[in-house]
Amino acid sequence: MTNSITADIFAALDILVLERLDIGLFRVTGTVPNWLTRFCERNINTGKKIFIPQEEFPFLENFLIDAEEFWLAPRNRPLKSGFWIQQDLLGTECYLEASAIAISPQGMHEAIIEQHKILLVELLEDTYQEKQSFIQKARENQLNYQQFIKENQKKEILIHCLIHDIAGQLSGINCCLALLELENLTPKGRKRLEAGRKQSIKQEMLLREILSAFSSEVNSQEQFYTDPINSPDVLTTTREVIELLAPTFALNKINIQLAANIDLNINWKVVGDRSRLERVISNLLENAFRYSSPDSNVTVNLQADEQYIVVTVEDEGSGVPSELTQSLFKKFYQGKDKSGKSGLGLYFCRITIERWGGKIGYSPRPQGGSCFWFRLPKI
Repeated sequence: MTNSITADIFAALDILVLERLDIGLFRVTGTVPNWLTRFCERNINTGKKIFIPQEEFPFLENFLIDAEEFWLAPRNRPLKSGFWIQQDLLGTECYLEASAIAISPQGMHEAIIEQHKILLVELLEDTYQEKQSFIQKARENQLNYQQFIKENQKKEILIHCLIHDIAGQLSGINCCLALLELENLTPKGRKRLEAGRKQSIKQEMLLREILSAFSSEVNSQEQFYTDPINSPDVLTTTREVIELLAPTFALNKINIQLAANIDLNINWKVVGDRSRLERVISNLLENAFRYSSPDSNVTVNLQADEQYIVVTVEDEGSGVPSELTQSLFKKFYQGKDKSGKSGLGLYFCRITIERWGGKIGYSPRPQGGSCFWFRLPKI
């Protein structure tokens, strides 16, 4: 085997080749690599028989247990030990790797004659450093990518929240302008009112275009609270949202109300962030408003058990077709008549509630209409 092409290849690769003769007994085969003298005080030449474990390579004692099993049923791919660190005679740390392979004698089928059982030992210097450098760069790139994604998500959230808030305030302005039309204005006042309405409509169209272009993944990365002091009170937040939206509902002859049976004396604090909870409730109420007819009711109810607080928003509209219920909380879903602002409202609610350890869903009302609900952990 010494003069074989295989031995020449291993010599060129500077790999120590050991042929197994018996359990723990090996013969040095091929050219002995120069680096071996860094670990062995004794002279080891080609053809010399050595026992493993020896003090030169104590790590191999454990690897040979797996290697013996491998040689009993060899596979096409070699069995590798993985990197190990060992000090040479001068105390320098080096990286080595062993491989177990099986080679059939030339011209003989492996089923006819026993294969040669070979143990290869390689000193990894430049190779190890290159691999470590590559791994380190990959880790740095991964961290940079994660940081980029996180910062991008924060910007996307900020954009969505700003536009959503502006759109909500603009809706209130439009309602006030509509109410002014009922007043006894002078011709000059009506002219100014009409100019204001036109500008308001242009701004609303602009916001819709921006929201339509907002196609990046929206994710909830903001801080939220789980302590009694800073956590939001869902009852207080719901009351404030209802008060804010009441003029819009009244203008369209829709009644918005809190359920009458809510216990006002218990603790209604939940996990979350107050401003984002307000936005979730506002989204659900605006959704109910779009699908409610005049002279109908939109009712918000709150219920508490030992672990969760459940908020429901019920309307008396046409409800959601059964074939569309699975898509309600997906990004860009805008309902059967495309009446939503961007298709992000319910999606925003879902990722926010789930971020806080809660759950959100939809169920049809037996008497007609829709019931959107979410639950959050109590504080």
